Amino acid sequence: MAVIKTSAEDTRMLARLMRAEAEGEGELGMLMVGNVGVNRVRGNCLDFKNIRSIPDMVYQSPGGFEAVQKSYFYQRARDSEIRLAKRVIGGERQHPASNALWFFRPAGGCPATWYNQANSGRYKKHCFFIPKAGECPAVY
Repeated sequence: MAVIKTSAEDTRMLARLMRAEAEGEGELGMLMVGNVGVNRVRGNCLDFKNIRSIPDMVYQSPGGFEAVQKSYFYQRARDSEIRLAKRVIGGERQHPASNALWFFRPAGGCPATWYNQANSGRYKKHCFFIPKAGECPAVY
């Protein structure tokens, strides 16, 4: 059962975002980016209040994703990426992104906090960050 409402076009958009942000980190990396996106739609907290859909989340400004400024984001989603997007829309979560609202790719090590959010871990080149307990109950 889906944890957020989506259309087929929304699912393809999430798939494109996942690929554009983490294709070099394989399926697991793309799933983690998808977790962050779904959490932002579910959260209704912090910087993500009134984000109710995948397009709201993807194009949020400020706070959205750098990938939407790159041409590769606008390439057609592949079937394999659509399947991954459907998995995260269905509620599949991957640690350290399970409850994360933020990720980024630092030049060096992961900082302990980022925008007052605790580091939940690193996967390959991306660091993930979670809200403090009680700040965003919908992502837990």
